[in-house]
Amino acid sequence: MTTAIVSDLHLGLASGNDLLRKAPVLDALLGALRDVDEVVLLGDLVELRERPVAGVLADALPVLRRIGEVTAGKRITIVPGNHDHHLARTFLDGVGSLSLETVGEPPFSGPLASIAEALGGEVRLAYPGVWVRPDVFATHGHYLDVHNTVPSFERLAIGAVQRVTGGLPAAGRLTPGDYEAAVGPVYALTYALAQSTRGKKSVAGGAASVRLWRLVNSSSGARRLPALLVGGVAVPVVIAGLNRAGLGPLKPDLSAVELRRAGLAGMAEVVRRLGIDAPHVIFGHTHRSGPHPGDEGWGPLMNTGSWIHEPAFLGRSPRESPYWPGHMALVPDSGPPELLTLVHELPF
Repeated sequence: MTTAIVSDLHLGLASGNDLLRKAPVLDALLGALRDVDEVVLLGDLVELRERPVAGVLADALPVLRRIGEVTAGKRITIVPGNHDHHLARTFLDGVGSLSLETVGEPPFSGPLASIAEALGGEVRLAYPGVWVRPDVFATHGHYLDVHNTVPSFERLAIGAVQRVTGGLPAAGRLTPGDYEAAVGPVYALTYALAQSTRGKKSVAGGAASVRLWRLVNSSSGARRLPALLVGGVAVPVVIAGLNRAGLGPLKPDLSAVELRRAGLAGMAEVVRRLGIDAPHVIFGHTHRSGPHPGDEGWGPLMNTGSWIHEPAFLGRSPRESPYWPGHMALVPDSGPPELLTLVHELPF
């Protein structure tokens, strides 16, 4: 059995940068899905942290129906992430204790029911991850934010929650329930804020983090920063203050290299603390696909990247960037998973 794993579609983005609403990009994914036996949608399938659900589904369901048409008769597993965590909410409320792979059926009403109906066929929910093979585990990867040292919106919000609740133990085995206690309040708040918005204004998370990264790492953005920040003084001072406030540990390095290093280190810590005993662990979340030739430090990890257009991260050679959208992990009957690039041109 061959399984296709895709993550971070973010269907329904307010910006319109979710590329599967563009016919050439959708056709590229559909062509790849026709030849597999099973599909795993590995988190952030829909964007539920920017706009009310009704508007998001109006944009997302036509795309999901097309996916359902080419995957008819195949099993589809939905693994929620942080931006669509609400899809798992009713499911989680009825589960006494999460295991690494807790599987259930979609409910009869609500956003997940609408998504399952659009996809058709055999749709199931798995959270926080799914065993694709006995030696391949897949999860969205949002638990890594608990260990991330880059001061993103998400990391700071999780740090604030942990400061109130006492935080996770510094060492020893953790459970999915431990991580949910740290991240769940942040996800519930951002979802609630999104439901109260009007129009297409983003309310939380990724956009703010991207804007900060763009300012620090681009020459045009740097000119808009205070001279103190450009000189590299303000960022360390601010980060030191956040660490003293108990929101860390955080580092002042916001470079692309540090984003990769911190993301991999955070995910490796999740694998270790949850006791995920697998030679291959596939995740998404960071939107940085890999490993690619020349990448180091990945170990058993593979990242499926995203299906959204993020110009701030693509740099001067977009096609060579690991943030280039449109990847899929292919897991055959045996042998290592393969990272495939399905999108070679952007429809702009």
